[in-house]
Amino acid sequence: MKVTVSVFGRFHAFNLAKQLQKHNHLHKLISTYPNFAINKYEINNDLIYSIWYLEVLARSLPRELKSWQWRLLEQFDLEVAKYIQPDFDIFVGWSGANLKSLQRAKEMRITTIVERGSSHIRYQTQILEEEYEKWGLKFNKTHPAIYERELAAYQDTDMIAIPSIFVERTFIEQGIPESKLIHIPYGTSLEQFYQLPKKDNIFRVIHCGGISLRKGVQYLLQAFYELNLPDAELWLVGSLEPEIKPFLAKYQSKNILLKGQYPQNQLLYLYSQCSVFCLASIEEGLAMVIPQAMACGLPIIHTTNTGGEDMVRPGLDGFSIPIRDVDALKEKISFFYENPEQTEQMSRNALERAQSSWSWDMYGKKIIDAYSKVLYRGIDA
Repeated sequence: MKVTVSVFGRFHAFNLAKQLQKHNHLHKLISTYPNFAINKYEINNDLIYSIWYLEVLARSLPRELKSWQWRLLEQFDLEVAKYIQPDFDIFVGWSGANLKSLQRAKEMRITTIVERGSSHIRYQTQILEEEYEKWGLKFNKTHPAIYERELAAYQDTDMIAIPSIFVERTFIEQGIPESKLIHIPYGTSLEQFYQLPKKDNIFRVIHCGGISLRKGVQYLLQAFYELNLPDAELWLVGSLEPEIKPFLAKYQSKNILLKGQYPQNQLLYLYSQCSVFCLASIEEGLAMVIPQAMACGLPIIHTTNTGGEDMVRPGLDGFSIPIRDVDALKEKISFFYENPEQTEQMSRNALERAQSSWSWDMYGKKIIDAYSKVLYRGIDA
């Protein structure tokens, strides 16, 4: 089975490519990253086709110039389309970045798979517009051309690979048949994320990721502030978006700490000094920080819109709550604060769960099995 993966940027594609290479199924990785950056993932140079100049342009242009983003994606797509060869068995393209290349692959009777890491783009746009409107802010929507390319790719591709039950629900609600979906949750690096000894007895809740409305930080701040727990801290790790500053001012407390951004290889030190991980997101496909935190021994509080349902067993590894529910956040944080023995047990459960189920190797075996079934089903047909 020869699989060619095309991705603008990184996402989890390099881990996917690494797993395909390990099992001798990676035919080519087409990326905007330069070879030296991809080599860190142990991908062989002869399997990389780098369109590096597009990454340089993407990083040099302001985020506000959405028309340029669209043009860069279109140029990438055209470059990839020219590269496609009839000897590919499967072509994997990223949603929004690949359309003409997917269509070209289908013309050559190559099986096509679109990778979509977030919810269906219609649902994603609707719920985020709703959230921003709630706070009197304008949501910075996806460029219309990218939006339409994404919808077209959903229709044109043979299959759509998605990471969570939550994402699956949004696609089915938008009319995509379940039979067109490959549902495989992502993994995490157990070599990079593991539990270290906690150095004190302070109860800490940690959020890791963007500090933004999309991540639901506005609700977490309110919940933690109103609980006013003695000897407790909330750590916010990640890049701070300006939209959250009014909430930080409103819920100002010496026990709410902005920790800033950290590279991936340092996050385990932060996770290991905390008691519980909390992600109150409004929307995301599967938050990679959830298996990371579990691998560091943290029980999880997550909303139904984070992908956590796939990983966290309710009452064993953590809890799932509705989005925008401050009372539910307060209830679950209080549970962990008031029940240290149960918190410790759930910490052990989360650690064991991550180690037994959520490595990248396990993800690789599942996705390769799924690709094989799709390919040979097509051949049999």
